Amino acid sequence: MVSLEAPPTAGSASATDVVAELRRRGVADVDDSTTTRALYSTDASLYRVVPQVVVRPREVDEVLAVLDASRATGVPVTSRGAGTSIAGNAVGTGIVVDFAKHLNRVHEVDAERRVARVDPGVVHAALQKVAAPQGLRFGPDPSTHTRCTIGGMIGNNACGNRALGYGRSSDNVAALDLATGTGERLVVGRDVTATSPTLDRLRDVVATDLATVRTELGRFGRQVSGYSLEHLLPERGFDVASFMAGSEGTLGVLLGATVDLVATPRHVHLVVLGYGSMAEAGDDVPTMLPHGPIACEGLGARIIEVYRAAKGAAGVPEYPRGGGFLYVELAGDDPAELAAHADRVVADSAALAHRHVTSVAEQAAFWRIREEGAGLASRIWDRPALSGWEDAAVPPASVGAYLRDFDALLQQHDLHGEPYGHLGDGCVHVRIDFPISEPGGPAGYRAFIEDAARLTASHGGSFSGEHGDGRARSELLPLMYSAPALALFRGVKHVLDPDDLLNPGVLVDPDPVPSAAPHGRGVPAPLPGVRALDADLRAQGKGWAAGLQGTRRGLRLLHDDGDLGAAVHRCTGVGKCLADNRTSNGVMCPSFQATRDEKDSTRGRARVLQEMVDGRLVTGGYRAPEVHEALDLCLSCKGCLNDCPTGIDMATYKSEVLHQTYRGRVRPRSHYVLGKLPFWARLTSPVARLANLALRVPGLAHVARWVAGVDQRRSLPAFATQRFSRAARPLLTARAEASRDERPRVAIWADSFTEYFSTSGGLAAVRLLESAGYRVEVVQKQSCCGLTWITTGQLDTARELVERTVAVLHEYVAAGVPVVGLEPSCLAVLRSDAVELTDDPRAVEVAAGVHTVAELLARTDGWEPPDLRGTEVVVQPHCHQSSVLGFEADMDLLGRTGATVTRLSGCCGLAGNFGVERGHYEVSVAVAEQQLMPAVRAMGEGAVVLADGFSCRTQLDDLADVPAIHLTELLAPGE
Repeated sequence: MVSLEAPPTAGSASATDVVAELRRRGVADVDDSTTTRALYSTDASLYRVVPQVVVRPREVDEVLAVLDASRATGVPVTSRGAGTSIAGNAVGTGIVVDFAKHLNRVHEVDAERRVARVDPGVVHAALQKVAAPQGLRFGPDPSTHTRCTIGGMIGNNACGNRALGYGRSSDNVAALDLATGTGERLVVGRDVTATSPTLDRLRDVVATDLATVRTELGRFGRQVSGYSLEHLLPERGFDVASFMAGSEGTLGVLLGATVDLVATPRHVHLVVLGYGSMAEAGDDVPTMLPHGPIACEGLGARIIEVYRAAKGAAGVPEYPRGGGFLYVELAGDDPAELAAHADRVVADSAALAHRHVTSVAEQAAFWRIREEGAGLASRIWDRPALSGWEDAAVPPASVGAYLRDFDALLQQHDLHGEPYGHLGDGCVHVRIDFPISEPGGPAGYRAFIEDAARLTASHGGSFSGEHGDGRARSELLPLMYSAPALALFRGVKHVLDPDDLLNPGVLVDPDPVPSAAPHGRGVPAPLPGVRALDADLRAQGKGWAAGLQGTRRGLRLLHDDGDLGAAVHRCTGVGKCLADNRTSNGVMCPSFQATRDEKDSTRGRARVLQEMVDGRLVTGGYRAPEVHEALDLCLSCKGCLNDCPTGIDMATYKSEVLHQTYRGRVRPRSHYVLGKLPFWARLTSPVARLANLALRVPGLAHVARWVAGVDQRRSLPAFATQRFSRAARPLLTARAEASRDERPRVAIWADSFTEYFSTSGGLAAVRLLESAGYRVEVVQKQSCCGLTWITTGQLDTARELVERTVAVLHEYVAAGVPVVGLEPSCLAVLRSDAVELTDDPRAVEVAAGVHTVAELLARTDGWEPPDLRGTEVVVQPHCHQSSVLGFEADMDLLGRTGATVTRLSGCCGLAGNFGVERGHYEVSVAVAEQQLMPAVRAMGEGAVVLADGFSCRTQLDDLADVPAIHLTELLAPGE
């Protein structure tokens, strides 16, 4: 039961006081822990602002109670959706309210009225999923649509790629349920008759200067900076709901929304046009708009090349010739008419070359690159490229000229940026390599932003086109608006939030006091309550806490010059790790998918590690409890290495943290047993039968699990009674005696899991590769990759093991003999981790000389897979295979068999030692329930479950009692 009784006095309060007031009012999920404050200290912007308290309300009454507590304590409130705000709109010093955790339901879709009623925290993609079966969709679609919330979109007036066709968020708001800063609850909207003295006062404020509203506001579609007062004009019907869109949580807190839906187009035709430069692409925008495209997007060639380098050439569709591109998307009911329309687009364009794209899959590939632009653009230059001036918009007729002037401005300041974005709307996104962590960096940042603001204003533009002004641009509004317009902004703020408790310092200050001293070139000093655009900038890994930076690293961190601080600051907060990956073949981030807790996301962990590096909030260095709390549920799946557009590798960072934490100290029991599993398996191998019998005795098994730190609900895997390398000898000897030696050689590397636990896949590999025409050898020398030592942070030993294995395998690689690995996680060590552990140049050669079975067979002339038509195959790729090795060769090979193949995304949940350790069982099972377990329950009788990873097969055996086989067992001929 939520209580709204307030104490008689209000004022500033400590976090303890705020927590007490919130809980006294019945707010349940209240958190002022250091870990949570670190998680919410930034969004996707450059700003670091540590909150006092984080609240995750479960019902609307709790939101009202938060506002009541805010008024009682004088502590401000900041609303937050997915935390992907780029202008610093979703960070605050007081109470941060996370709507995404619980208030995330779609309550109703009315197909007849074409509206949906939703909670503010519902994810855009979740709404689309519910509306799609009725042929409907929510029109605006930002690039972050897989994780951004509808409430956040309304707060920033987000638009997305298809605003030309469907409008902005403000154009798609039917009604809003909101609470003002005074606690008054209002329902406003198109078909809602709302009467309130507050609304009367709001109307009166606008009526004082209608001329200013009519001449300065609403001049073009992407004029998002400031408040959109044009919606309150009498001739616009005093549309308060549309006006609230883009107010950035400064005038009210959204409790619910009714949004318009549009019909999903039956057919879409994409024209990709190539130009000499982005400016030339911008010049052609006015020619494209009369064709009525639903999207007209711009993209630079550098972003495409970064994507190609990160994902491989196979993931990049063929682009026409050019250095800058326009995506012109047309929608309609008749494909033939669309094709003719597309031909007219090409004929009217000034493009150097073009492509027509009608395949849905290929269209998705083009859009995937565009949607990952923000993350990709951050890694183009030698320095990380950052937000800050990433959302300016100009009238579309001026976009080409603006891009030329903007490029000249970058050169003037010795900066670099690659523009992209919604050129059809005149909205230009860019990430710029500001050296803000270097001496003079903040001053240089300010100088550029001020000049960029003047440039944009000179083109009749807006400092924000859809991201909002936030902390990044609010200070600059006097360069865009007249004094009367700014007075109107202050007036409406005073009506709806007279005590300045809602996101203070963003957009306006209700009681400005001019500074006596000039502040920059023509820019007034920040008003009280308005944070300067260069205040609270977060470091980019340069400012290490005392005693941490000089610590000898266990890993080389090659992509970040050995600097863990720079590595963890790769995370810019775009939040792709929050997205549901079940239809994308993605892996990141399995723990977040299971818990829905920011702490368990890749972004959340990066934030805590950033605070560890900073040392002001998280003060314990590598051994800080906040660090280990954040990393505890990281499965070391390496999904982020491939899926994160900025290249975060949390598994590597976790290994380094564990290495630094426990080096020379007592470790958890599981590190001594599970972390050294291959060592114990090798010792046990001669007495494997006896060990297996002993582990079946309940009492002994219980003790064994306790000693190993294994959850008592887990089974203990049986040791192979004969090692794979030994079991294969008779088979290989017989084949060698029966064949001539002209056959090409191939070496099977006996990883520890194949060697000591699951030999059937190895023996099948011998038969399969022999049948493919190879002379098979099994590497006999001891050669463990050190995987379990790596994942538990025992990096000194792991280095010794890797160097020994590299030396063994290099003999084959140097002789031109391909080496095949059967366990994906072990093979991934050789492809990726080995070069991070050792500077031995042979490690690079071995990384290039080891292969999966599918990769080898794909290049084997004359070999054909068996005919498996009529066979249903459910495939669970190992996380490391998806993220490091790639699974495309396996899918191509399975396709050639004719089998009906279902590929699962995500992780199985076991992930090596993670899922068996005490404290991880529930999360391990929850991860499996995301995709693996439902797929296994739904598969038909006689279906085959394919899982190359020993962990994946163990998880299936434990949770479903379903046998899974290795790819070699599926393809190999009978014995």
